[in-house]
Amino acid sequence: MQRRCNNAPSRRAVLGGLSAAALLGSNSRLSAQAYPSRTVKMVVPYPAGGITDVLPRILQERLNRKWGQPIVVENKPGAAGNLGAEQVFNADPDGYTLMVTAPSPLTVNQSLYPKLAFDPAAFVPVTILATIPTGLFVNPNKIKANTVAEFISFARDNPGKITAATQGNGSTSHLTSEWFQMAAGVKFVQVPYRGSAPALQGLVAGDVDLFFDNLGVSLNLAKEGKLKLIAVGSEQRMPALPATPTLAETLKDFVSSSWVGAFLPPKTPQAIADKLSTDFAEALKDPDIAAKFREQACEPIGNAPQAARAFVNAEAERWKKVIETANIKL
Repeated sequence: MQRRCNNAPSRRAVLGGLSAAALLGSNSRLSAQAYPSRTVKMVVPYPAGGITDVLPRILQERLNRKWGQPIVVENKPGAAGNLGAEQVFNADPDGYTLMVTAPSPLTVNQSLYPKLAFDPAAFVPVTILATIPTGLFVNPNKIKANTVAEFISFARDNPGKITAATQGNGSTSHLTSEWFQMAAGVKFVQVPYRGSAPALQGLVAGDVDLFFDNLGVSLNLAKEGKLKLIAVGSEQRMPALPATPTLAETLKDFVSSSWVGAFLPPKTPQAIADKLSTDFAEALKDPDIAAKFREQACEPIGNAPQAARAFVNAEAERWKKVIETANIKL
């Protein structure tokens, strides 16, 4: 009779392991079905008032009705989004703390900061809520140029005298500004703020001359005449702004856009991420919510977690090349 190897697992052990795995999967599905059963916190790693803060607040009421639970939007600005990202990274992976963020903490900062207190790749993606083209906004009382070519000519005549607001070091606005200077052969003085809202306040007040901002709150200020939009960073002219040229029409291949996405702490069960992604996508299909997003010049997305991860990875690679090519340092 052939003797069983002492190291071989018994049939009972194998079946027990399979049962345990099935039970864990079942518990994960059950927890997702019961989720959420209490308050959900959305951490925005930027100040209140910017587009990253506005979008989750648009979704708040709809998701509150869907879940039957309170939703709190908490602003945790600082260090180009790093402080808020660190908070969510260290939160319990139970689905009750999300990060709703612009690109910097997940796609840019790892290429700029020598060390981060979190691993951008470890966050569990939920969905990309929206994409938002960047716009070149100026204070109309300080910059008289009306086209990109006129603005470049003015900047070349005034090297180092033009001040450019940014959302903070390493933000999309900062990188776009550095890239523009390299492409156009001009030189700005960078003035970092702690997010879009305070940067816009500084631009409207005339404390700074220009700001490469996403077409959210800033576009409404331009419509009110408080700012001037010279060009947009989309690949083609936007249907909603057919008279506004693209930056690429003057600077070949110059395309810059931002986005807002939702992410969970590392090790959050995939079933919870999938449920959240489905609920966000459903909310973004609501005509009223989609209209409110587009009023902010945001295009609703609502993709699946796997697509969101691929999108973020591609964005990280794109900005890494810009950082290396422009030799951008903090």
